[in-house]
Amino acid sequence: MAEFDLAIIGAGPAGMAAAVVAEKAGLRVALLDEQQRPGGQIYRDVSRASADRVRVLGADYSYGAGLTTALAESGVQHIHGAVVWAVEDGFRLSYTANGTAAQVSAQRVLIATGALERPMPLPGWTLPGVMTAGAAQILLKGSGVLPQRAVLAGSGPLIYLVAAQMVRAGVPPLALVETQTRGDLSRALRHLPGALRGWRGLAKGLGLIRELRRAGVKRFTGADRLTVEGTDKAEALCFRAGGEDHRIACETVLLHHGVVPNTQVARSIGVSHRWSSAQQAFTPVLEAWGGTDRPGLFIAGDGAGIGGAMVAELSGRLAALKLAEEAGHLSISERDRRAAPLLRARSRELAIRPFLDAAYPPYPGALRPDNDTLICRCEEVTAGEIRQTAALGCLGPNQAKSLTRAGMGPCQGRYCGLTVTSLLSETTGQSPDETGYYRIRPPLKPVTLAELAAMAETGATDPEGE
Repeated sequence: MAEFDLAIIGAGPAGMAAAVVAEKAGLRVALLDEQQRPGGQIYRDVSRASADRVRVLGADYSYGAGLTTALAESGVQHIHGAVVWAVEDGFRLSYTANGTAAQVSAQRVLIATGALERPMPLPGWTLPGVMTAGAAQILLKGSGVLPQRAVLAGSGPLIYLVAAQMVRAGVPPLALVETQTRGDLSRALRHLPGALRGWRGLAKGLGLIRELRRAGVKRFTGADRLTVEGTDKAEALCFRAGGEDHRIACETVLLHHGVVPNTQVARSIGVSHRWSSAQQAFTPVLEAWGGTDRPGLFIAGDGAGIGGAMVAELSGRLAALKLAEEAGHLSISERDRRAAPLLRARSRELAIRPFLDAAYPPYPGALRPDNDTLICRCEEVTAGEIRQTAALGCLGPNQAKSLTRAGMGPCQGRYCGLTVTSLLSETTGQSPDETGYYRIRPPLKPVTLAELAAMAETGATDPEGE
């Protein structure tokens, strides 16, 4: 079994930045990632993007090429196409790559698994032709494909970015149906003085809105009662806005109302989490450098709390400095000297978050869906079934799982977990922290018996032959 000083899970901005800093400090680093090329979701395939694709995706996307180049020029062992499905005490990481399961061990681990798009369960969201805005971006970054005759619905800065990218690609959306209200903006204004520290982010957002206005893209705000209409596929998005009912015929509906930390790996090894009312999600309990209550285990990037790509990169660098110091490769004074400008930059980048969280809250109709709406797609469990279990005395997601099978499908609760917690909390009157979350166990991702057998035959080494 290959042994490393540090194993990093995830090759997005946090994982790439941390790997390079730690390797330069003298640590032997393994970077494991599910994709074949580094970049994560935000910089997916940036290393081979054409000039035309970079034009469509923008300067923020092309920035990632510097991170992937630095990684390629480093001595980091990048194990690509690696699906990590278990992290055990020790730290021993089990993963699958190229059809074979393998293992590596490390003295320390950094989790940099990023974020997941918040599920948006509403009537019709399981119809063919309904996907997330992030999924549309993946299609664009990976293959240059974009959906035709699409409507973007939800809230958050990402829908402006995706809409602008669609305009640049020559397939503008039919409309933006936004669920945030004037009241949300009014409540957010108290955070504006702090947000002005991150004025570049505000300027980018206003620039995207101007770009959409010039392109003639329709915008509806304060939308409610969102429903995807269709029999065998999505045919229209229906909603109410401005005191009127609307129906937009379309072929694709792109849903988005924020992203949430991907906490599956951290939860599987017992890291403490708490509910963030600002982000309406659970976040790991961390100290300033990203350390958890498990010695040697750190978390950086959006998996530690949503901050965006630049915050993720800065947090990855900071975590790597602390890890290098703990391993005896940096003095405390050198660690602090190098960390000082990173901390200042991260503080500036985070200054805008309270404003964005307040101005673009999740769509209430999807946080508290109607009883007939499916909330667990894997096991076809409705919101009403979860509420019914709560009325019978069920207090937490694990008990609800045993009664309804919600969370027992291939996604293992990644996409229904927060909804189940919210529904139980709503019905029982408990706080989300009291209600809790699913108990996550390995394997974190599906693994076949053939892959396990191959691991036994190869002696649990990694595919590189270490």
